[in-house]
Amino acid sequence: MPCPYPANPHRAGARRPSRNLSIIDRNVSMTTTTQEQRNQSERIRALSFISPGLLWTLIFFLVPLLIMLTYSFWGFQTGDVVRQFTFQNYTDFATRAALRRALYNSLEVAVAVTITSVILAYPVAYIIAYVVPPRWQRLALLMAVLPFWTSYVVRSYSWLLILTRNGLIGQAMEAVGLEPVSLANSRTGTIIGFVHFFVMLLTLTIYANLVQIAPNYRRAAADLGASPWQAFVEVVLPLSIPGIAVGAFLTFVLCVGDYITPAILGGNNELLLPQAIMLQIERTGNFPQASALAMVLMFVVTFSFIIAAPRLRIGRV
Repeated sequence: MPCPYPANPHRAGARRPSRNLSIIDRNVSMTTTTQEQRNQSERIRALSFISPGLLWTLIFFLVPLLIMLTYSFWGFQTGDVVRQFTFQNYTDFATRAALRRALYNSLEVAVAVTITSVILAYPVAYIIAYVVPPRWQRLALLMAVLPFWTSYVVRSYSWLLILTRNGLIGQAMEAVGLEPVSLANSRTGTIIGFVHFFVMLLTLTIYANLVQIAPNYRRAAADLGASPWQAFVEVVLPLSIPGIAVGAFLTFVLCVGDYITPAILGGNNELLLPQAIMLQIERTGNFPQASALAMVLMFVVTFSFIIAAPRLRIGRV
């Protein structure tokens, strides 16, 4: 009996699956190739965007840093730089009490300025973020950063006029029957000048973190029976620590390496490390020793960054 079906019912379509698979493989391969080309073009575009900044950093930061590092291992005799490898400059720093004291003074001032600035800036940032109506917040921020528009040197000399014995503070004390005192040419004057500047910086970083905190967190705390103070201590403050950390780190780094404010407001009564570096250059021209002190300062900044790095993030929470 003849078979009612073709002898090879699947012969005609036997090659279709393989042909379809080859078409699919070809499409996948083309898609993969296109995606790789797109990714490569995006990498090239990104590199073209960041290459000017990388080139600038290489020329004006890394190269001078390497030169300074090289100088720190050279010697110095009778006014001339001796290009011979030596650890003498770092040994002098470790053995000379005046240089070590200059580093300790810089760290003490930077820590005091950072803590004081955080204490003063946080309430300002909190009020702007949560108390000031949104339509007035930009104006409040503008007023907060308005002193930034004044020259750094001009601000320091303005504080010098205020803090002297015959300045505004001294005259106010004399008007109420108190003995006027001079806060200029002292560590107190240096800290006041620093705090006036860095409170504005910390206000911006803390505010930027506070506005990223979702309002639902505070509402949920209130619904659970928390008082406004409890909601602040247990919810807002922990979530705003990244903003505090960013501002505190910037304040510490900029303060510990500053030369102008201590020179104007601190006078010569207390030596900070940046002033010690300048003295090595101005009085003796000892660039190797100055380079070694600068590298010590660089190490302090790098160590501070390593400690603060885990918290140097601001994001929406």
